[in-house]
Amino acid sequence: MTNALSKMIAEREWILADGATGTNLFNMGLSSGDAPEMWNVEHPDRIEKLYAMAVDAGSDLFLTNSFGGNAARLKLHGAQKRARELSRISAEIGREVADRRDRPVIVAGSVGPTGEIMAPMGSMTHELAVEIFHEQAEGLKEGGADVLWLETISAPEEYKAAAEAFKLADMPWCGTMSFDTAGRTMMGLTSADMAVMVEKLDHKPLAFGANCGVGASDLMRTVLGFVAQGTERPIVAKGNAGIPKYVDGHIHYNGTPDLMADYAVLARDAGATIIGGCCGTMPEHLSKMRDALETRPRGERPTLEQITDALGAFSSAVDGTEDAGDDTPQPTRRNRRRRG
Repeated sequence: MTNALSKMIAEREWILADGATGTNLFNMGLSSGDAPEMWNVEHPDRIEKLYAMAVDAGSDLFLTNSFGGNAARLKLHGAQKRARELSRISAEIGREVADRRDRPVIVAGSVGPTGEIMAPMGSMTHELAVEIFHEQAEGLKEGGADVLWLETISAPEEYKAAAEAFKLADMPWCGTMSFDTAGRTMMGLTSADMAVMVEKLDHKPLAFGANCGVGASDLMRTVLGFVAQGTERPIVAKGNAGIPKYVDGHIHYNGTPDLMADYAVLARDAGATIIGGCCGTMPEHLSKMRDALETRPRGERPTLEQITDALGAFSSAVDGTEDAGDDTPQPTRRNRRRRG
């Protein structure tokens, strides 16, 4: 399938994605508990600014303001019938921002989790999840998104439902999961499990990887876990800017621009192709990341020790992929570099 992102992947050694959506919108005045997606119609100028800040800081790809834009999430705000509309508008604004640039910029239609527990443990059936994701996908497609971008997923069943929905929409896609529980997703999936899962999908993602989680160090360990499986599929690394701290009534992330620059280079050297930030990542972080990726030479794949020396300690002793009875993570056991 030929599309803007696959073309860029073929031509580039790395692609810089964007940073935080929520953190930036809160700084613009979004209140806790409000639906960010409503700003697509209430404050389109601020959403345009959100996108432009990322691109001006050097991002080659940015996500639309549609993370919670599915019917299940919007139902909490009485806006479930507006899922397709709000997603379409988020992509339309993004398309305008991207098309004004004199370089290729990818508009990635953000699709977050439904917020429901998948059957059989919960009430969200596969069929309903596919329907919900398909509706949002069609809206993003209508708005001009180049690619769909599934993110912060915990359950493999939800990831598979989204893949099926994106096939129905006839759209290319990327998909990341959040490994925030001792190297596993909240529903127990490891990086090794995910690497195997994506290759079994009927409609495979252009790239897969991890976003959010605990911090940059943990996310890097997860990236090494993907690489250890010998995957040839492009890997996405989109880590938080440090660890959140509650200061004076607000959430702040302690990751400095310099730390995120180090993280970006480590992610590239570890084997990631699409590199960005998640929570707490501001334009100043992205600018430093861009500069580092452009100016620092490619190095050897980093070790776990090099990662913790640069980015701080891991939040847990294990990464979820260790052998039974062995508490030492082994994601660097292969040293074969994935083709760029």
